Amino acid sequence: MAKRNKRFKPLKRMLRRPFEWLGIGLGYLIFTNLTRKGLLRACDFASRVMYRFDSRGRANAHANLLVMFGNIDPKREELIVRRSYRNMARAVGHAFWTCRNAVKRVRSAGEVDARAARFLAQNKPAVTVSGHIGCWEILSQLAFLEGHSMMSVAKDIGSGAMTKLLMKARKSIGQEIIHADGAFRSLMAGVKAGKSLGLLVDQNVRAADGGIWVRFFNQPVCVSAAPAFFAAKAKVPIIVAWSRPLNDGRYCCELINAYSCDQARDLWAMTQRCLKDLEGVIRRHPSCWVLNYHFFGRHSASEDGAARLAENEVKAAERAAKERAQ
Repeated sequence: MAKRNKRFKPLKRMLRRPFEWLGIGLGYLIFTNLTRKGLLRACDFASRVMYRFDSRGRANAHANLLVMFGNIDPKREELIVRRSYRNMARAVGHAFWTCRNAVKRVRSAGEVDARAARFLAQNKPAVTVSGHIGCWEILSQLAFLEGHSMMSVAKDIGSGAMTKLLMKARKSIGQEIIHADGAFRSLMAGVKAGKSLGLLVDQNVRAADGGIWVRFFNQPVCVSAAPAFFAAKAKVPIIVAWSRPLNDGRYCCELINAYSCDQARDLWAMTQRCLKDLEGVIRRHPSCWVLNYHFFGRHSASEDGAARLAENEVKAAERAAKERAQ
């Protein structure tokens, strides 16, 4: 069955491409011409359609919530998942909406709280870290408006041409978007030249591609250690932040935690701290996370990977015990 599904993947991708282009085209044609209130209404309608027909995504959301909280009341679960779809639709809609009059629209759609604003003003450049929580698209945009020259990474979405189209949209405010393939050198050169980085860490990355095993909701996951690596090498601080949705449909960028470049030298410990910071926010606001992403259990740790994770956890526990004793 697995071989059969693999054989039909190219065909499915080819058949899906016209619909992806239709969605992208409509996003440009419709969302860029809407008012902010109109955008929210359109995104909320789209989220209800997505929730209705995305059975696989709903199954992923259920599995993720089981890992995060165990069994929860079905009505509460439905409410969380529906709101998660709404949050995701609004984040994607925001990316299209800000293709036109980007600076004006970003200013009208979000703000930076006082603590985060002070940190950004005092630390240029910095490595900013977040996840697919709230409106992840607006974080780098707001940091740009705070005076940071921003660089972010984009992965392939659909066809190559579609990826370029979305990257062009994300560049509308002036931030620099680098394709994930071969991004390492560009990002290193950028941060050393005084540019800040905007990176998302709640994504599965194979160990062969530079991922390291940490724990997220007590589950072993393999994620990128790039934020810690760039901060340590370029000697810049790390800020973990997120964009909290406000009642009026706007967003507030909030600082969760900040770390020095010296702390980033321990790549495993720093990466684990970043994931722990994000986990704390997600526990309080589960509907703000993209729950329909197959995150937990997607890859199994090899014997070597599991051993390294256990070894790092032992070392971290020993360090914590020594700090408490002092």
